[in-house]
Amino acid sequence: MRQIDERQRWNARFGTADYVFGTDPAAFLARQRGLFAPGQKVLMVADGEGRNGVFLAELGCEVVSVDFSAPGLAKMQKLAASRGVSLTTIEADLADWNWEGGPYDVVVAIFIQFAAPDLRAYIFGKMCEALKPSGLLLLHGYTPKQIEYGTGGPSAVENLYTPELLRAQFANMQIEHLSTYDAELHEGAGHAGKSALIDLIARRNG
Repeated sequence: MRQIDERQRWNARFGTADYVFGTDPAAFLARQRGLFAPGQKVLMVADGEGRNGVFLAELGCEVVSVDFSAPGLAKMQKLAASRGVSLTTIEADLADWNWEGGPYDVVVAIFIQFAAPDLRAYIFGKMCEALKPSGLLLLHGYTPKQIEYGTGGPSAVENLYTPELLRAQFANMQIEHLSTYDAELHEGAGHAGKSALIDLIARRNG
């Protein structure tokens, strides 16, 4: 029931003409553009309205974007068409999706903090499994300090990330970058203002 309610909430949120988080990629992802090359196969996890997947498609990547919101996926395809690129979209609930289409060169998850701890652990494990040997995982989200700022993200502190949590969850991978920091975000109405952020870049062992 919780996932059904969550899907309905996001369908309502994405069922507007405006792009909730804007149409530009997350600042974190834009900074990592040097990690991507034309022809790479990339999985976008819970890609929402597609701002990040479309950005990577513009870089020449073969993008598969999965999300459980049909209105979000429709806006994703509209955005891709307006930019003259294409990507594969899959409507699925990550709790029971079969994680098809892999293995991937890169798996990207940007602000997927709708997931409570049990589901999060499952998703993280599947993200790792979806990678090719030596493939990269990019994860970006909020730390618990974000609750103080209230400028986006969930109100459930247990859904937020700490360095210790991510080191434990991805202990079987080579962590290449892990940092926490505060920054001003201007990513649509959904992420606006001073924010407490965390970035992870990790590589699957070959």
